[in-house]
Amino acid sequence: MRRLSLAVLATIALTGAAAAEGYPNRPITFIVPYGAGGPVDVLARALAEPMRQVLGQPIIIENVVGANGTIGVGKAVHSAPDGYNVNIGNWPSNITNGAIYNLNYDIQTDLIPVIRLPQNPYIGVVRKDFPAKDLKEFIAWLKANPDKATEGTAGLGSGQHISGVYFQKLTGVKFQFVPYKSGSTDIIRDITAGHIDFTFDQAITSLSHIKSGNVRALAVTSDKRLEAAPEIPTVDEAGAPGIYISTWYGLWLPKGSPQEAVDKLSEAARAAMADPALRARLTSLGQQIPPVDQQNSAALAAYTKTEVAKWHAIIKEAGIKAQ
Repeated sequence: MRRLSLAVLATIALTGAAAAEGYPNRPITFIVPYGAGGPVDVLARALAEPMRQVLGQPIIIENVVGANGTIGVGKAVHSAPDGYNVNIGNWPSNITNGAIYNLNYDIQTDLIPVIRLPQNPYIGVVRKDFPAKDLKEFIAWLKANPDKATEGTAGLGSGQHISGVYFQKLTGVKFQFVPYKSGSTDIIRDITAGHIDFTFDQAITSLSHIKSGNVRALAVTSDKRLEAAPEIPTVDEAGAPGIYISTWYGLWLPKGSPQEAVDKLSEAARAAMADPALRARLTSLGQQIPPVDQQNSAALAAYTKTEVAKWHAIIKEAGIKAQ
């Protein structure tokens, strides 16, 4: 009994000592809900080193794939709420999936927002010989030729698909969707070859093809031009004001995680996004870093609420649901 009591006391002492060290006192895991090499994974790895310098602990990247990101987010939701299991997610994984899939969690109640991260606007791109030369002409052509144009998408509920549905809703045009299992690579290939007419794609994947002349850019779906391609007009400038679409990113923690973890992770991420080398790398990929006053937990909570209300209504009206 005495040995058992001593062991219990030793455990309590060690636990107390660890708590006294403050957060974080061991490695932190970023749960990425997509595979290695994708945009979320690239951003997570880019943030890991500058955040480590602030936190004093390494950040481990764990890729948990499946069901368009829902499995990875679900793992984060059901992880221990101790501040060491962080969901790094994006617009599809943490916003649109909630309207497309029957989830066993709720993003707004089962996760604590930590900080808004950069966003990657979409660019409307067409085959280089498409008869419309700008966005106004493109909309006019679509109205004059309903259901004749084809948009490549990565499938039902993908960013390209939802963007196309939103574009149709706001402009009153009609066109056909052509789904691709492999996503952006094959879509851009077929636009270049003239097999399909256009798509809405993230700047991070479409810019290199635009710059090489394989496809032609119509507009950026943002109210600001891209630093990496300032020659491309915004949708406001090009004649379709307010059609804002971007895959944006954020950090979340499981409900019940300590406020100290929220504060310190937010502080470290802000410092990382202020680093000149990282900023240059992100902007070169078409990323837009949010203003400093938007880089906090409250801003992410407010933005999440607005985005859920906007996109869930659009998705439900269009009848987009996982098969």
